[in-house]
Formats: sequence, structure tokens, C-alpha cells
Amino acid sequence: MTGSEIDERGGWRPVARARTYELVIDRIEEQIVGGQLGVGDRLPPERELAQMLGVSRAAVREAFRALEAQGVLRMAVGTGPDSGTTVAALTSQALTRLLRLHVGLANFPLRDVVEARVALERASARSAARGASAEDLAELDAMLAEMDDPGLDRDRFNELDTAFHVALAEAGGNRLVADMTTAIRESLRRPLRQAFHDLGDAWEVIATGLREDHRRIVAALREGDADLAGQRVEDHIRGFYAKIPGIGSAG
Repeated sequence: MTGSEIDERGGWRPVARARTYELVIDRIEEQIVGGQLGVGDRLPPERELAQMLGVSRAAVREAFRALEAQGVLRMAVGTGPDSGTTVAALTSQALTRLLRLHVGLANFPLRDVVEARVALERASARSAARGASAEDLAELDAMLAEMDDPGLDRDRFNELDTAFHVALAEAGGNRLVADMTTAIRESLRRPLRQAFHDLGDAWEVIATGLREDHRRIVAALREGDADLAGQRVEDHIRGFYAKIPGIGSAG
């Protein structure tokens, strides 16, 4: 590599003119990961950054827009202190959305989805058994009570089932694990909804089993038994997929 391709101070490095806006994104990501850019920091104006990177303003603009859509950058017009392009704090919702899209589009084999869910949710359940608050347990209880409604339709049951697993992950106290769990569970919302409807008359038996599993999990949390909570979550996930193999993949 030539000296023009490497900046030992960690500054902006030019990219080949023939490259796309994706390499501009790579350069911006390098600055963030390397610590040169942090939340609230302002990026150079389009024209200046284009010159620094050796690309067109259009490539920079496209990169900015892509990162704004992902929640990484915030773009504001005008001349005030809040104008320009700055690094945004990536919210949990934005991270979850990106992970959900990745899981949904990658079409992972079902076994990969099951193993990922077991690893994440078992860890969350163990942590929740050690530190879930009274409010956490009350939220889970409220969901279980609504799921017991005999008039509850399958779509609402699916929504509550998703909410239960998300709340369990959040009760574990690890924000990243909770976001990853939410992303995976949300990516399964549609295939699970279809699977519930495809069960026909077998639905009531399956739903009853899910309710019982959920109550056993919450009971383990109340007992403060981390090992038991983790095992019950794993049994619940594996048992569910064993009963409904037709779900296929996460996509």
C-alpha cells in the first residue's frame, strides 16, 4: 500500500474512484469503530468528505442516506448548532430492526434458529431468576392471564407469546441479549402466526401446553432457581419446535 492509502493518525483515507458508496460507508464505520467518531460528533460536509475520500458527492450523499436509514447518522439541514450530519445513538429499536431484517432475509436453517434461541433465552432466564424485579414478574403474570382468556384468537395469542419472550429477555437485564432475542423472536412472528393457523383442531392442545410452559418458567423465576429457569426455557423452545416442525426456517 502507498502512503496515500494509510493514515497512521486514523484519519480519513481515500478510496478508489471506481468504488461504490458502500466503501464510503466502510470508511465511516472505520471512524466509528476506531473511536475517531462518537455519538454527537459531526461529519465533514458532503463536498469536503468527497474530496478527502476521492469520491463524488453523490457517493457520499448515498452513503449518508443509507446510514441515516439504519439509524447510525442523523441529517439536519440549516445552519444552526444542530445542522449537518452527526453520529446518532443507535437505539435498541434500530438495532433490533436491523437484526430482525437480517434474520428474516438470511433464511437460516431451523436448527440454527432453535440453537440461537436456546442460548439467548436460557441465559436471560437464568439472569432473570437472579434479579427479576416485582414489576418484571407482574408484567409476565399479566400476559399469562390474558393468554388464559378462552376467547383469545390465535393472532393475539401469537402477539402475547412474542411479548412474553421479549419481556423475559428484558428481565434478564442484559440489553444486548434482550435486543438479539427480540430480533429473532420478531422475525418469527409471521411464520409462527401461519403455523398457529395451520394447526387446525390441534391448536387448543398446543396452546394449553405453551401456557403451562410459560407458567412453569415464571414459577422458576419466583423461586430464584436459575438452573431450573434456564432448563425450563430450553425445554419449552425445543419442545415447541418438535411439535411444529413445519415452520421451516426463520425466513
